[in-house]
Formats: sequence, structure tokens, C-alpha cells
Amino acid sequence: MMHLPILPILLPLLAGIALLLLRPLGVKVQRMVSFGAGFALLMLAVLLFDASLSGQRQVYALGNWSAPFGIVLVFDQLAALMLLVTAVLAVGALWYAIVTETDAQGRHFHVLFQMQLFGLNGAFLTGDAFNLFVFFEVLLLASYSLLLHGGGAKRTVAGLHYVVVNLVGSTVFLFALGALYGALGTLNIADMAVKVAALPAEREGLVMAAGLLLLVVFGLKAALFPLYLWLPAAYANTSAPVAALFAVMTKVGVYAIIRVHGTVFGAEAGNLAYFYAPWLLGLGLVTLLLASLGVMAAFQLRTQVAYLVLASVATLLIAVGLQSQAALAAGLYYLVHSTLLAGGMFLLADLIVRGRGDYADRFDPGMQMPHYQLLGGVFLLAAMAAVGLPPLSGFFGKVWILQAALAHPWHWVVLATVLLGSMLLLVTLARSGSVLFYKVKAKPDAADPVITETIPAFGLGMVAVLWLLAAVPLLVVLANPVSAVMERVAAQVLDVSGYQAAVFAPVVGGK
Repeated sequence: MMHLPILPILLPLLAGIALLLLRPLGVKVQRMVSFGAGFALLMLAVLLFDASLSGQRQVYALGNWSAPFGIVLVFDQLAALMLLVTAVLAVGALWYAIVTETDAQGRHFHVLFQMQLFGLNGAFLTGDAFNLFVFFEVLLLASYSLLLHGGGAKRTVAGLHYVVVNLVGSTVFLFALGALYGALGTLNIADMAVKVAALPAEREGLVMAAGLLLLVVFGLKAALFPLYLWLPAAYANTSAPVAALFAVMTKVGVYAIIRVHGTVFGAEAGNLAYFYAPWLLGLGLVTLLLASLGVMAAFQLRTQVAYLVLASVATLLIAVGLQSQAALAAGLYYLVHSTLLAGGMFLLADLIVRGRGDYADRFDPGMQMPHYQLLGGVFLLAAMAAVGLPPLSGFFGKVWILQAALAHPWHWVVLATVLLGSMLLLVTLARSGSVLFYKVKAKPDAADPVITETIPAFGLGMVAVLWLLAAVPLLVVLANPVSAVMERVAAQVLDVSGYQAAVFAPVVGGK
């Protein structure tokens, strides 16, 4: 266990470097190395998650420099959970990219994919706010190129908007970090929590303003209203494996809010304790309503799935904004469900597009597509899970969040918004499934495009879809033990004093 906490960062970094050097050997070699690295990362994530269940935090001091002066990685149950979800998602997305040969549509796909994982895992493990910024930039740089992989006018326009918005977010991030460092003299998350707890009254306004700037930055990453407009076009127009991996990108913003704001402005922060929660809850409710309307207004399946991602993130932000252990545990359960479900739905949407010919993912009645029975059945399962219908995992997650909301003063607003959003999703996805699979033409018109008899790589592609959507029934079958684990994760997250004690205790370091 001595050096395990740094391996999720080193493994994709070294794999990316190796893939860059191996590029002259051809795409087949790159595929084997990349998928092997992804599968190894999954095995490592399983091992680390199992180790985290002991409840003991692991702090890794790079260069043996102790906090708050050195760079530390903090490995706990929340970080382990995010690493595991990311690894599961990455394996499915990589497999789909390989079997459908999406990775061959541009250069350096596998290098960029591994660099994306490097940035994601670093963001989950870092214990320093500045290094959180660094890892954000790493994953964003990789995501810029992945988003544009394969080219195309729509992809380029969406990518340009994505780049500009995130560059503005990065600038604001630096302003916020500068203000916090000027007021507190540190950017180590645990040390910041100590300084905020003893903050003089005259500096509270400055620190609160900097905390709100950070909330803006993390809200931009999580696609919180009014900073979500970049997401639908970016996710809908990129390739399916990239969109599937991007399902966890918004969760990085949610994670950062939980980790940074929940620690620095937690229960021990005096007058600043949870000052951000009403903002987060209110904007989360607005985001959920607008995302539900976006799902209704979408003319294409992939755009609709992108808005479903937005709706799931809004539900997560509502859970975090409720500011209780029960709500946080429910939100973490829903995070696992929604992330893997969204990844699977992006891959499923791509298979549907491949089967509809020139109809693509437009909601226009067309000819019956190949394998419509299996595709329709899987779409029904995914749609029910996305809406939150019983007995699937989306229902368990939403009910748990609503139960936690009953103790909050805004409980009627939360209940009404979540239920209204679910109703809108139900009506819309029922209509979408009907158009795609039931309102089909008996005979083609003269102007209709030709529908192929088979979908290339359908069987192997469906393996990736089912790999990710398997989380839906598994979270139901294992609901009791999984919910118990989420309770423990939430309790550890809210234990700020325990986090501080682990960071400032003698730690295992790397030389």
C-alpha cells in the first residue's frame, strides 16, 4: 500500500508516453497497449477501493515534503470511488473506440485518452488547490483534442465554444486561488480549512468572495446554470467514446465542490460554514428544470442524451446543496448510477445512428433498423433508469435524495422540482423511443435513404454498452451494501477534522 496512491496517476501518464513512442508501430499496437493500460487501471482502482473500505486515509507526500509546504496526494473513500467509476467508464469507452475503429479517425487518440485519465485521476487525488488547477488544465488540454478528434464543422464549432468557455474558467480559477492565498497564506486544502476556522472577521468578506469565485469555476466544470450552454453541443457532436468518457467530466466539478468547499467551508468554518449551499441548491434546481426542458426540445438523440447528462448533474448538485450526510450519500449513489448510465447511452445512441443510415439520430420516422429488438429493449432499460422509474437504480437514487430533502427548509421546492423534471423526462423519452422503434415505415419512400442490413461491429459494440449499463441492475441487486458503503463515504467526507489529522500526521512519502 506504500506507493499505491500515486499509481493511478503514474499509470496513464507512462502509458501515454509509451503510446507516443510506439505510434510508428501502427494502430494495432497502440490499441493493445492502451486497452491493457486501461484494464490495469481498472484492476488497480478495484484494489484501491477495497483498501479504502478500511476507513483509513492514505497521504502521499511527494519528495517527502510534509504538508502544507509540500505537494500531497490524499487517498480516501471518495477519491477511491471516483477512481473506480472513471476506470469502469474508461474501459467501456476504449473498447468501443477500438472495435468500431473510431480511434483511427484522427491522430494520437490513445495518447490523448491516457492523458485525460492522468488529469482526471490527479484531480481526484490531489490535496492542494493549486495542483487541482494544474490537473484541471491537463485534463482540459486532452479533452480539447479529443473533442475535435475526427474533425467536422459542427465538432469544430462546438469545440471552439468549449475551449473559450473553459479558458475563461481557468482565468477565474487563478483569480480565486490568488485571493485565497493572499487571505490565508496557503492553498493546501486541509490547511485552508484550519485557517478559515480561525479567520478574523475583517477577512471573511474576501474569503467568501474567493469561495464564490471557486464555486463559479467548479459550477462551470459541472455545467451549473447559467454556465451550462457549452455542454449540449460539445457532447452531442463529438465521437461516441469521447462523449462516454466525458460523462465523468461534469462529475469532476461536483467532486471539486464536495472536496474543496465541503472541507474548507465545512461545519468547522465558523461564520462561513456552508455559506455556498443555498447558492448551490437554488442553481441546481434551476438547472434541473432547464435541462428537462432541453431534453424535451431536442431534435436529435445525441443532443437529448447530452441534456440527460445535464439533468443528472443538476440532481447531484441538489443533493450536495441539501447539506446533510444522508443527502450526500444519496448523491454519491446517484453519481455512480448516472455516470455509467450516461456513458452507456452515448454508446447506444451511436449504434442507433449507425443503424438508421442517413436518418442518423433525428427524431423522424424511418425504416426499421437492424437489431431493432435488442436496441429497443436496451433503450427502454436505459430510458427507465434515466427517468428514475422503479425498480431500477435511478428510482432508488432519487427516492433517497428526496427522503433526505424532507429535513431541509426547501423540501417542497426540491420535491416539486425533482418530480416535475422526472415527469418531463418520462414523457419525452417515451416519445423518443416511439419514434425510433415503433413509428417505422412499412415501405420506403422513393426519397428515403437506404438502410443497411447490419450494423458494423454491432456485437462487440453492444458489449461496451452492456458493460456500462450493467451498473443499473447491479445497483439494484446490491442496493443495501452499496448504500451502506455510500453512507460511510459521506461520513468520511464530512469528517473535516479527520481529514486534517491525516494530512498533517507523519506520512508515507515518495522520493
